[in-house]
Amino acid sequence: MSFFKLGMDRIQEFLIFALMLVFVLAVLYSNISITYKIGIGALIFGIVFAASLANQALKQQEEDQKRK
Repeated sequence: MSFFKLGMDRIQEFLIFALMLVFVLAVLYSNISITYKIGIGALIFGIVFAASLANQALKQQEEDQKRK
């Protein structure tokens, strides 16, 4: 069962979920400036976006190879 609808393996989904959990805990329970929190949020978003984009590109490549 997939927790997210990203189309990833369970291990990849677990790592993304752990990354988001660490982000939430770091933002809520840390005593850092709001600008650093926003920067960390943008970095986490970029990592999650890049991982999902790479996964979709890999699946597309696998589908193209199956068609040949």
